[in-house]
Amino acid sequence: MEQAINVPAATVFAGLFAFVTIVGFVAAQWRKGDLSELVEWGLGGRRFGTLIAWFLLGGDLYTAYTFVAVPALVFGAGAIGFYAVPYTILVYPLLFAVFPRLWSVAHANGYVTAADFVRGRFGSSVLACAVALTGIIATVPYIALQLVGIEVVIAGLGIQGKIPLVIAFAVLAAYTYAGGLRASALIAVVKDLLIYVTVITAVIVIPAELGGLQKIFAAIPASKLLLPKAGQGNLGMQGGYATLALGSALALFLYPHAITGVLSSSSRHVIRRNAVVLPAYSVALGLIALLGYMAVAAGVKAMPAYAAGFKAFGPNFAVPALFLQMFPSWFVGVAFAAIGVGALVPAAIMSIACANLFTRNIFTEFVAPTCTPAREAQVAKLTALAVTLGALCFALFVPQIYAINLQLLGGIWIIQTLPAVLVGLYLRLNPAALLMGWGVGIVAGTSMELSLGFKGSIYALHIFGWTMPCYAALSSLILNLAVSLVFTPLCTMLATKPSFDATAAEDYV
Repeated sequence: MEQAINVPAATVFAGLFAFVTIVGFVAAQWRKGDLSELVEWGLGGRRFGTLIAWFLLGGDLYTAYTFVAVPALVFGAGAIGFYAVPYTILVYPLLFAVFPRLWSVAHANGYVTAADFVRGRFGSSVLACAVALTGIIATVPYIALQLVGIEVVIAGLGIQGKIPLVIAFAVLAAYTYAGGLRASALIAVVKDLLIYVTVITAVIVIPAELGGLQKIFAAIPASKLLLPKAGQGNLGMQGGYATLALGSALALFLYPHAITGVLSSSSRHVIRRNAVVLPAYSVALGLIALLGYMAVAAGVKAMPAYAAGFKAFGPNFAVPALFLQMFPSWFVGVAFAAIGVGALVPAAIMSIACANLFTRNIFTEFVAPTCTPAREAQVAKLTALAVTLGALCFALFVPQIYAINLQLLGGIWIIQTLPAVLVGLYLRLNPAALLMGWGVGIVAGTSMELSLGFKGSIYALHIFGWTMPCYAALSSLILNLAVSLVFTPLCTMLATKPSFDATAAEDYV
């Protein structure tokens, strides 16, 4: 039996979506700059202050897939799903300490991407290309996964077919082309306000309707409230939980869209201020994760009326189904719009970030070294359209599980750029050794994930009689760093000429 269209919810959803579309196109005139220059289109002219940067980074990092998948993991697997909360807490000291240094050197030398910095710092176009390709390949399935959020809410509204999805991403492509990062920044304000309204309302109303938090936790099986205990010679899931949080924290700001958000700030002080205030999103994330337990307590599994809309999404239906059960239709429209817009903002920033990487570190470097700034910006805009179209095709024609699998690999791959990007801010290793370490990390991490059959990213390491579950990204990064450090002296000794460093010490402060 097909689910009837929820007309009030669909009307509110469509109205808010139309408003966001208008905001996106108006953004081209906001703080108007010359959008025929890549730094203006792709970085907003590096003019975003503390407040706008806060909304932009929050909209960039806390995606629709986060809103759907984190509580879905708590709903399906229990306590392990809360790993997302400590990792978003761990990441902000790293942001405060390290990324102002990246902003400074990028601003001093006109760098638009992390790969630009690698090219200047190590004098190696090949290493920079490896960093750029890693970023692009890791990001495209991430864009496709934003469609999961939109697909889930469209299904929850009772609307069948893929046409609404195509329309949503046509709108995304159009305002991204027209307004660049400015469009994403303005829409991020709307998105974040919708998210906060939705979450605050949910954590007040739902517990009240279900009899309080005590009754909610009483309804959760004991196996889902705590991680399994460690055994003799086995660290159990505690090791996996800790390394998953640490590895995810190290990887998060290496993603191209995160670095794009950082480099668009007006000063290094804006980044530090945001490192102080962005943990507010971690509070929101903890509350969002609790929605998974609320869905269990509300018995969303036992709601056959919603089966037609959600049967293809597994546990990802938990939050939308919870809202459909607990709230009037008009508020469901608001909540679903928050998820839908929460997909468009990061997807737009991701496509811009990929376009910046392709244009600066592949097209300009290897295809057209003498291209003009105007042509560079035009190539970036067309690349953003191509990336968006590719992600849409991925979502339409490739089973969802493959996008999830590639996103798992994406985290493992992107962390392999850490030695060149973050370590490179402080220590100048040999570029050939860094390339070797990158290759070893990519192969090792991919092999670990393949051996797990894409059923997770926690790979059991056997060390001195101990079994330690460890996030594959973190263990492969350790191999990467070891190779880079060990081979740097040898590669330096064998090099026919020293690599050139285009940066100066004063550029970093």
